[in-house]
Amino acid sequence: MTIKATYYGANGWLVELNKIRILIDPWLTGDLRFPPGDWLIKGELANEIDVPTEIDYLLLTQGQPDHAHPPTLKKISKRVQVIASEAASNVVKKMGFSKIKTLRPGETFKNLNLNILATSGARVPNIENGYIIDLDTDSIYIEPHGFLDKQIKPRNIDLIITPVIDFSLPLAGKFIKGKTVLPELLKIFKPKTILASTTGGEITFTGIINNLIKVDGSIQDISLLKDDSTNFINPEPLKEYEFSNN
Repeated sequence: MTIKATYYGANGWLVELNKIRILIDPWLTGDLRFPPGDWLIKGELANEIDVPTEIDYLLLTQGQPDHAHPPTLKKISKRVQVIASEAASNVVKKMGFSKIKTLRPGETFKNLNLNILATSGARVPNIENGYIIDLDTDSIYIEPHGFLDKQIKPRNIDLIITPVIDFSLPLAGKFIKGKTVLPELLKIFKPKTILASTTGGEITFTGIINNLIKVDGSIQDISLLKDDSTNFINPEPLKEYEFSNN
């Protein structure tokens, strides 16, 4: 069995487990905008990306525009099976998607050998989702803000997709806890591979919030792993990575 993963920058991924293709939190076209306006924060892609074909599932961790990105969602077939947090489900319902499975933390989507467990994720402002994806002997964990569900029991995970840098704002504190959570992820999941996520890609941010963000950590600081048995990758956008259990 093999896992394939392609990074699209920001929170976006395409993962493939035994030919099942799952598109996660895609931002592939258009600008990223948050209310009340661009003066607060705005994101721009250097280059737009074609929506991948033959998607089996659309998996959304959050309902915020950098996870459930309306201009990108408009380009995706409304017949694809969506698995989403409650907030993200509300977004795709308004856009005409017809097959939506809403998962709250602790709930599971199952189809044949595919099992997707929602875990408790970031509070933005309501608690959103992380996911553990299992297909036969392959497994993936993803949570884009570095918030680890304390209810998760230790188990082995093949591939972890996670931020590895902390981001914080005055008064609000840390809203991405990649550097902070990494030792915990290594301890409870003993992953074979970690793919850095959430902060990559050719993206330009502007606005007041962007100027206030404080960064702690570095994508180059692989000493954070403290474990030679885990392979750490800072992924190159649009490059497909393949991992085998053999």
